[in-house]
Amino acid sequence: MLYPLTRRLLFCLPPEFSHDLTLRLLRHWGELLGSGKPLEGRRVQVFGREFANPLGLAAGLDKNASAIAGFARMGFGFVEVGTVTPRPQPGNPKPRMFRLPAHGALINRMGFNNLGVDQMRASIERARASGWCENIVLGVNLGKNKDTPLEEAVNDYLIGMRRLHDVADYFTLNLSSPNTPGLRTLQSGAALAGLLGRVKEEQQLLASGGAAAVPLLVKVAPDLAAEDVAIIAEQVALAQIDGVIATNTTISRDAVRGARHADEAGGLSGPPVQSLSLKTVTALHDLLPAGVPIVGVGGIDSPSAAQAMLAAGADLLQIYTSFIYQGPNLVRKIVRAI
Repeated sequence: MLYPLTRRLLFCLPPEFSHDLTLRLLRHWGELLGSGKPLEGRRVQVFGREFANPLGLAAGLDKNASAIAGFARMGFGFVEVGTVTPRPQPGNPKPRMFRLPAHGALINRMGFNNLGVDQMRASIERARASGWCENIVLGVNLGKNKDTPLEEAVNDYLIGMRRLHDVADYFTLNLSSPNTPGLRTLQSGAALAGLLGRVKEEQQLLASGGAAAVPLLVKVAPDLAAEDVAIIAEQVALAQIDGVIATNTTISRDAVRGARHADEAGGLSGPPVQSLSLKTVTALHDLLPAGVPIVGVGGIDSPSAAQAMLAAGADLLQIYTSFIYQGPNLVRKIVRAI
């Protein structure tokens, strides 16, 4: 009930400053109140994990897993942290986040700014030991450092898997951010086949000591041609990857043309990406083998949008931009509606 006032205050501040401030407040608030738990909704079992409800927080909001305690109290069925890279990196020059309020949208070109995999491990271990996220399925979104050559990118994903496999409930391979030069080329052809083969092999090696294999998901872009979606589905099936997240932000500006900040470089998120995400989810649902789960994300800003994504073939859902605009009450509305 307080969020509309809180948002007005936060929206008076620069976007990235208000983002960082909110994370600090959420961290202290969550740790003060202790462990939260998901809202009870429609239980879902996918890739060996049970979710109290199918609505999660998308990666990007909590890049360093610093506010797990706060997000665990919001009712989400799962929380995905990151994107994290092996080494800390500052990301792109500021300003790099822009609001488009008339469209309920954001543009960002953050560039995987994060404190690195070792700091993330420490944060997750602390949260696990304190019990702040014991009831939450916790995913980790993995990326590559900007200065790692594309031909060596797989090594960065392997480092993330090795350092975090015993504290993550699943991994997402982020191959689709538009803010790391060349990254999206890893979604196609021989590059994709080679990368997926290597990470799948590493998944099995990490589980060979008796530990459960940590599920692997691939996050794809909404701007793919139909033939590219087909190639991804084929390679996911061949490598026996455990799921797909569709989609990341878009580089298209068709839906926001003429708006202030619309010409800023970066990825556009929020309702303007909804139709692209729905189209990609529908295509993947038709192309992937039965039983390969899809996480639908992109423009889910209401119960009806959530229902549409489920109808398109998604098994789980994620929100980010709409959570910033509407706050925790949106989580309750969606979980109750679905």
